[in-house]
Amino acid sequence: MSTTQNSPQQLLELSEAELNQVSGGMEDTTQYMVVVNHEEQYSIWPANRELPLGWNNAGFSGDKSSCLGHIQTVWTDMRPLSLRKAMGG
Repeated sequence: MSTTQNSPQQLLELSEAELNQVSGGMEDTTQYMVVVNHEEQYSIWPANRELPLGWNNAGFSGDKSSCLGHIQTVWTDMRPLSLRKAMGG
């Protein structure tokens, strides 16, 4: 497995085979929720765990693939909200 860091977009584009390799071949049956922070950055979090400080439920939950697909649809501008505002957009 590579030790290079992937951008959030690259992680969203991992194939099912790559995800299986990263997870050690074990099927992930965890239910996740999509979460968002004050900078409008998205992530997933196990649905049965308390949210970490600074993150809110974005209103979508499901298996990992569904949640990552939702994030790919809604998170179209990777810039943090504060940067978008500073740039006038």
